[in-house]
Amino acid sequence: MKDTKYIFVTGGVTSSLGKGIIAASLGKLLQARGFRVTNQKLDPYINVDPGTLNPYEHGECYVTVDGHEADLDLGHYERFLGVETHKANNVTTGRIYQNVINKERRGDYLGKTVQIIPHITDEIKRNIKMLGNKGDFDFVITEIGGTVGDIESLPYIESVRQLRWELGKNCLIVHLTYVPYLAAAKELKTKPTQHSVKALQEQGVQADILVLRTEHNISAEIRKKVALFCNVEQSAVMQSIDVPSIYRVPLNMQEERLDEVVLTKMGYDLEKTPAADMKSWTAFVHNLEDAKEEVRIAIVGKYVQLPDAYKSIIESLIHASAYNNRKLKLELILSDKLSEENVEKKLQKIDGIVVAPGFGQRGMDGKFAALKYARENNIPCLGICMGMQTMSVEFARNVLGYAEANSTEIDPDTIYNVVDIMEEQKNILDLGGSMRLGAYKCKLKKGSRVYDIYGKENISERHRHRYEFNNAFKDEFEKNGMICSGMNVESNLVEIIELQGHKWYVGVQFHPEYSSTVVNPHPLFISFVKAAIEK
Repeated sequence: MKDTKYIFVTGGVTSSLGKGIIAASLGKLLQARGFRVTNQKLDPYINVDPGTLNPYEHGECYVTVDGHEADLDLGHYERFLGVETHKANNVTTGRIYQNVINKERRGDYLGKTVQIIPHITDEIKRNIKMLGNKGDFDFVITEIGGTVGDIESLPYIESVRQLRWELGKNCLIVHLTYVPYLAAAKELKTKPTQHSVKALQEQGVQADILVLRTEHNISAEIRKKVALFCNVEQSAVMQSIDVPSIYRVPLNMQEERLDEVVLTKMGYDLEKTPAADMKSWTAFVHNLEDAKEEVRIAIVGKYVQLPDAYKSIIESLIHASAYNNRKLKLELILSDKLSEENVEKKLQKIDGIVVAPGFGQRGMDGKFAALKYARENNIPCLGICMGMQTMSVEFARNVLGYAEANSTEIDPDTIYNVVDIMEEQKNILDLGGSMRLGAYKCKLKKGSRVYDIYGKENISERHRHRYEFNNAFKDEFEKNGMICSGMNVESNLVEIIELQGHKWYVGVQFHPEYSSTVVNPHPLFISFVKAAIEK
């Protein structure tokens, strides 16, 4: 068995340069050459996981199949590679310190003074190598969150320094920096990159490859200058220029020969390595970029001021639109500002509506207004998680006549996923006391819309919620046309509802957006967008 290769992606100058996209793009290129690849994210924040973070703080909380609440970059990894991630793919400073403190309390360190080096760095290295030690992957690509120079990132950079010596040729560092364009001087400036690389060197790490984020093409002369000042071969200095879609990045990095340089530096013979097969990826990008007609989809939610809060939903809609030969025209509508008085004005030009997930009562009335409008005007509508709950409540109120129908829980505008608190509060919750996380099985009713969409009876989808449909009302719902078309048989929970006689009106208790990828877009989103474009 060949040794696993470890690649680290660090960032400098500024945050939000796209380390996750570069890491995922490199992973895709290596995968397309036949290698087994996984991506990992190291997050410097002290939260144990992002499950308790306000979406405005950190964007979407992504959920893996094994029920781990993770950074949204894991969504990029799965969408690009089509490979499921797990708890080991996302590590936080909080979890590292928690593990070390637990070991100290158990006496694992035999009375030694517990320090950053070696105890914290050893724990970081153990978590990094955990994926590679199984022998399942040829490459583990680890993105280090934050920016070089941040105090929070220091233990991670130190761990990389140590691993560089321990792993030798099996370790490689890709450093992503920014080359700004000064309009007044009409030129690109490399000094920020030089300082970033110097900061990395001061911490004992020399980058092997530099990826320069830029809005303008970087000339060979500038690349030569960067190589000279940063101790990097000129062939290993490459640009990542702004593009209309993140899905163009792997193709651009292939043109920059990123995968070739990586393989060469890690001892591979390119003549004996298959070329990257990017045909299906290229076809998707062409569909995405060449589509002329638009499909107008509205996401109605309470966190729309930060689109990253609904990142996986947005990307799933992009996938589905491209496969339906349409360009997505996305409208983000704040549910707090939506009412029955203004809903027609805001939604009359919309082709399809997604009622988004979210916790707490805030913004629910706006969701009810959107759902009633979609239901009564035959507009395709997809309700996800809380979206399905509001679908159920709106139907109970306005069709079945239960004016006081509602969906209740403790207020998570301040508490998002504290399972022990959920358990303590169980008696006051109408819809179940704790969070359901990860993949659960669902059996589809034959003859239903969703059965036709999936093309099979048994599916598995990821959850992140604490809601349940009240089965006492199931028969009454179905008699009036709202069919419970998906059930978790083991726990007798309703997973999917759909309205008969409507063009497309489906609510799901799970999060289908978590498993939509570029090569395999989710069938629910494909069907939803198809219905939205049909006149």
